[in-house]
Amino acid sequence: MRSIAACLISVVLTPVLYAQSNQLPNVDKTLARDIFQQLIETNTTDSIGSTTLAADAMRKRLLDAGFAEADVVVLGPNDRKGNMVARYRGRPGSTLKPVLIIAHIDVVEAKRSDWTTDPFQFVEKDGYFYGRGTQDMKDSDAAVVESFIRMHREGFVPNRDIILALTADEEGGKSNGVDWLLKNHRDLIDSAFALNPDSGGPELEKGRAVSMGVEATEKLYADYRVTATNPGGHSSLPRPDNAIYHVADALGRLEKTTFPLETNEVTRVYFASSAKTEKGQLAEDLTAVSGPVPDAAAAQRLSKDMIYNSLLHTTCVATMMSAGHAPNALPGSAVANVNCRIFPGHSQEEIRQELIRIFADPTLKVQYVTNAGEVLEKGSDRKSMAPPPLEPVVFKPLEATVKLMWPGIPVIAEMETGASDSIYTMDAGIPSYGFSGMGVDRDDDRAHGRDERIRSVDFYNGVEFEYLFLKALTSQ
Repeated sequence: MRSIAACLISVVLTPVLYAQSNQLPNVDKTLARDIFQQLIETNTTDSIGSTTLAADAMRKRLLDAGFAEADVVVLGPNDRKGNMVARYRGRPGSTLKPVLIIAHIDVVEAKRSDWTTDPFQFVEKDGYFYGRGTQDMKDSDAAVVESFIRMHREGFVPNRDIILALTADEEGGKSNGVDWLLKNHRDLIDSAFALNPDSGGPELEKGRAVSMGVEATEKLYADYRVTATNPGGHSSLPRPDNAIYHVADALGRLEKTTFPLETNEVTRVYFASSAKTEKGQLAEDLTAVSGPVPDAAAAQRLSKDMIYNSLLHTTCVATMMSAGHAPNALPGSAVANVNCRIFPGHSQEEIRQELIRIFADPTLKVQYVTNAGEVLEKGSDRKSMAPPPLEPVVFKPLEATVKLMWPGIPVIAEMETGASDSIYTMDAGIPSYGFSGMGVDRDDDRAHGRDERIRSVDFYNGVEFEYLFLKALTSQ
């Protein structure tokens, strides 16, 4: 998933020398493409697919490359939701805790009738690779696996262990891979920090990289079920307490509600830096919300834009509704789902209580819905984690690698307005940062959409970036 920029990072770099070229060798280009094709053509949707098949295939590739069997395992809660955990052994005797890479291998559903090509066939056409997962995120999965194989072939020994977790159910389902691993096999993935290629990355304008995004914090995801019930009856005898009208009235009040204006350190620095690249009223408004006390009038103008609105507020929106059992009967119940993206520092239960206040209807039931679909009377009271520190051990090699690959572009940290698996690692106390080398053009973001694709040159650049960054990160 791609996210919204929220803070310019300034890191003073000491000179770092790299002997490698940023041109991907042909042997690695072929290997990366083969891995990519294999992943795309393995259906890993929640409905009929299997992440276990993809995990097993990647395990075999690492074993064939010489990794020890004990260092590459596939495990999960059932035979369809397998996760692969691979450990690239570091320098013997190193006291540094491992670095963890979390990368989901499941994909969202795709209908053949919606696509020009078969979404589960890897198609190369007109300089692009097509297929479900080419942007989200089997491109990065392939890049990390290829980098592991390439570094191992070269005899590279990192200064610490590197752990790769290829996981299930980030896109949906009841067996989220990262969450499951943390609860059941924390020892396999415990680490100093986590890297998540499912967010961030080079932003392109007409094929040219203009910035490198890094997720530094994210909003908290929450679903709420809103229910109205009454006796129902025959449609020829309308009741004044129609369940559909009750829920519709509540959603109408939500539609007119804007949650309180908020900023944090990440978003404030982003607004300040963004103001320098804009002009006129927009530049003035961005400056006005970048201080400790953001200007309300400026924020109101900025909030007319969906992106800025999401960066300035908690957002809640109706996403589904169901009611009634027959066209000639009054509904005995009406149910709506309200999806919220909660600004850091608030809890799921806090927002549930706020929804109750907004709806102002004691006859409505407002319940929290877990990621697994369980309906609870209350949400968690635990507030979402504050942004982790921007560790130089991560950002120095990152900026150096970006400078090598795309000279002159800034590195920009992001507040993820959606949600990624980093929420689980951060909740477990593991600082987490999201970025990859896979560039996506601003006008061609097709993740979750029809005819998902990535330019072949951007894929290969992303593979080379992953390799160079991992070596730089673990050579310090």
